[in-house]
Amino acid sequence: MLNPGTPFPLGATPSQQGVNFAIAAPTAEAVQLCIFDSTGKSEQQRLNLPVCTDGIWHGHLPSGKPGLIYGYRVHGPWNPHGGQRFNPAKLLLDPYAREIVGSYDGSDIFLGHDPANPDKRDTRDNAAVALKARVAQSAGPAAASGHARIPAGERVLCELHVKGQTKLHPAVPAALRGTYAGLAEPAVLDHLQRLGVTTLSLMPVQHRADEQRLLRMGLSNYWGYTTIGWFAPEARYWSGRPGTTPASEFRAMADAIHARGMELVIDVVYNHSAETDELGPTLSMRGIDNALYYHLRADDRALYENWAGTGNCLNLGEPRVLQLVMDSLRFWACEMGVDGFRFDLAPVLGRADAQRGFDPRAPFFAAIAQDPVLSRTLLIAEPWDIGPGGYRLGEFPSGWLEWNDRYRDAQRGFWLRQAHDDRASLGDFAHRFTASSTQFAHHGRAPTASVNFVTAHDGFTLRDLVSYNERHNLANGEDNRDGHGHNMSNNCGVEGPSDDPAVLALRSRLQRALLATLMLSQGTPMLLAGDELGHSQQGNNNAYCQDNETTWLAWIGASAPNSDAARTSAFVARLAALRREAPALRSTRWWPAETLQGTPLGIHWLRPDGEPMTADDWRTGTALAILFGDGAGAGDGGSWLVLVNAGPQAVSFRLPAGAWRLRLSTDPEDDPGELGRALGGTAQVPFSSIGIART
Repeated sequence: MLNPGTPFPLGATPSQQGVNFAIAAPTAEAVQLCIFDSTGKSEQQRLNLPVCTDGIWHGHLPSGKPGLIYGYRVHGPWNPHGGQRFNPAKLLLDPYAREIVGSYDGSDIFLGHDPANPDKRDTRDNAAVALKARVAQSAGPAAASGHARIPAGERVLCELHVKGQTKLHPAVPAALRGTYAGLAEPAVLDHLQRLGVTTLSLMPVQHRADEQRLLRMGLSNYWGYTTIGWFAPEARYWSGRPGTTPASEFRAMADAIHARGMELVIDVVYNHSAETDELGPTLSMRGIDNALYYHLRADDRALYENWAGTGNCLNLGEPRVLQLVMDSLRFWACEMGVDGFRFDLAPVLGRADAQRGFDPRAPFFAAIAQDPVLSRTLLIAEPWDIGPGGYRLGEFPSGWLEWNDRYRDAQRGFWLRQAHDDRASLGDFAHRFTASSTQFAHHGRAPTASVNFVTAHDGFTLRDLVSYNERHNLANGEDNRDGHGHNMSNNCGVEGPSDDPAVLALRSRLQRALLATLMLSQGTPMLLAGDELGHSQQGNNNAYCQDNETTWLAWIGASAPNSDAARTSAFVARLAALRREAPALRSTRWWPAETLQGTPLGIHWLRPDGEPMTADDWRTGTALAILFGDGAGAGDGGSWLVLVNAGPQAVSFRLPAGAWRLRLSTDPEDDPGELGRALGGTAQVPFSSIGIART
């Protein structure tokens, strides 16, 4: 029997007196708690939650203990066109599940509707195979969590995938490869620290259910953007070692990262769920209270708004849904040791409905801003979706960072597309190099709000960016129609692999120029893991469903001193060291549009002949010098000079007055090495190259 219990907290909460169960289903007629055996396949008891308080059904099980496996059956009307999809034949996963048992296999027994007639309720019972929750004991507050710890100007992000980072790593024990424990291995973290990475940004680690379409093709959503359990670490990244759980192993990984003085950010998906569209499965919230949890179409409530392109959108305009998201975020920050979050398709979170559109003062942003824990975490938005008015770069609240795709396109257009119609001008380059003030210099926002990147999980890797002009996505099973069609790439004359020394040299040159631009730009740089190793996806620019060597990083040769991977990794490390050495390159203040005459400190834009840039130079030129300071070394960190030449020929630069020393060149033949090289009054910068000097 169940006692009344309490309507809070939501989820399953164990204590010495048993387990309290609470679930938000305000329009349900009844909710049954179903208890299973230790295999999770045999239903042992079916108990009615005895009380509904303010839309929360709850009950207390005195005999309940951690480890108990359970699910829910929720009763109510079946009226899809009215937004109601209750079906007690389908066992439902608690949205607050801390640990999830079983896996979704895509079979049609998970459908709440009749496969032959979507308007009819399917009466087949799926309890034996349904996803279920296991009651978990709270781990308590993490020792070091809840707030970012790296100063904004010193942060260097690296986006990586838990499995892909370690699956082929030879220094990781075989049993730990592809797991949270594998990512915590010293060899893995040593490498990232040598690169200068301060902040690991993990692709989704919350429990997912793969799309039915992919499962039928023998594929999976490797990237992980199909969340179904917002409190449960993905069990596929757990080593399974005795005495551990997915949660305990994740938390140990977070502790190992923090012990290095590094930050941990996770990519979170609160814009949609794995239940997809009206023809998708009934796994959890669709059957609990469909009209509460999802944005439904006004013209036919059997249909879902699809602003994420995945079939549905969570409705954060509903207080209980907002509570789910906030409780989840606090769980990861307070109990799991996470320091920040990257929000997938974040405009959905600020769109109450299709008519009102995106609002930076929406309830979600207000809730974050006033929260004493979450307001101190690192908050990063992907500032676009496919909904109405879905592109919102620069419009998120103060304190947020945003992925800056215009930076990506400008740098690709500048370095890779000089002979094409989509080339970027020197003006475009400079504007993005100094943190995109047009988008971010307002309402007190800092330059670090711009997350600068050239590559990310979505699109070509850096190596593929200079090796392919076209996407090669046939392995995804969509006839090469998926992924971006316009990549602003340059295959350097050969599509795909080449053994031509001239082609390989050009590809290496362009990669180094792009990496240098990224690491020297004002803002927050983000590297894509594997770019330093020369990782290729064979031209696949949408490898979301490739859980194989297409996406797993190949570490062979990475430790060999003269390998391409080792040289590129060392080059990235040098760039990071220069960034740390030069306060001007990581300034958290906006540079004035023009430096006043006679002012020694600031930023100066110069032509190769040493004269100030003109309007025509910004439109038509391909080379410039960027002077930070006055050349005499005044101010904190001395004076720095960045010499940029994206043209096809070497350019001679007349240097400002001062005792300049070349610290790095992206051209291997011109690079002075760690000690640097004294410069006279001029400096030759080879084609498609950058030089960095200081006084």
